[in-house]
Amino acid sequence: MPRAQFSRIFMKNALSIDVEEYFQVVAFSSVIAQEDWDKMPSRVEKPTLLILEMLAERGIKATFFCLGWVAKKHPSLIRQIATKGHEIASHGVSHRPIYALSPQEFRKEAVESKKILEDLSGKEVKGFRASTYSITPKTTWALEMLAEAGYAYDSSIFPIHHDLYGFPQAPRYPFVFREYGLIEFPISTANLGKINIPVAGGGYFRLFPYTLTRYFLNKINQKENRPFVFYAHPWEFDPAQPRIKAPLKSRFRHYLNLSKTRKRFEKLLTDFSFASLEEVLESLKPLPEKSLRELTGGD
Repeated sequence: MPRAQFSRIFMKNALSIDVEEYFQVVAFSSVIAQEDWDKMPSRVEKPTLLILEMLAERGIKATFFCLGWVAKKHPSLIRQIATKGHEIASHGVSHRPIYALSPQEFRKEAVESKKILEDLSGKEVKGFRASTYSITPKTTWALEMLAEAGYAYDSSIFPIHHDLYGFPQAPRYPFVFREYGLIEFPISTANLGKINIPVAGGGYFRLFPYTLTRYFLNKINQKENRPFVFYAHPWEFDPAQPRIKAPLKSRFRHYLNLSKTRKRFEKLLTDFSFASLEEVLESLKPLPEKSLRELTGGD
């Protein structure tokens, strides 16, 4: 049996879509102020509907981490996602990284976004993902607030070194924060010796050749016998989006290979089996526990 077929049949992986506008990415925050977002042409609906169509054709359910700002502007889009049977989860409200928010501001966004999405979908919102995967060793205070706000799980930790985010000492697979009873589903990585490399979505999906992505994801499924969590954004399926004048590194990260996303994503959906984060996490219980002190080296 071919290797890709093995994972597709026997291992359910978590598929997630971070629903946000192309102009809301942190890479453009230095050139597009939040107060100017209303002036920008919205393009989030069409690529999100395209993703929904591709998933419906294959009978796949996913988790859509929806930004509160988008939900307010496009309530019918959130309702459509929920009506089609996908899990609705929170991506905050303002798309500001946690390290750019005060604890009071973060608590307000965690509560507000949950209520907005629950009111629109008619379903309990259990999951949260921070903008820019910004739960790091310096922002772990946010975990307690998520638990207090009623979230069951988080998927904001990226166990890598990066200039904008990263929690390299965190586990690579789902676990429970002992202090809060909050489940964490870290963004998936491949382990190469003493370092982890990102292999499961976003710009990395557009940067690496698909064959390399498939190799590493198959390795997670088959060699490590673990599910991975894959993530994408609607704007990555929109190669015709306006080009924003931003620093070279930001433009490279954002626009690289946008024209290839759809074809690669279709291959991904064929080569692997997917479900929502909620479903995959339920299948993994009971999960190992880790203390925050253990992960951060605190006293």
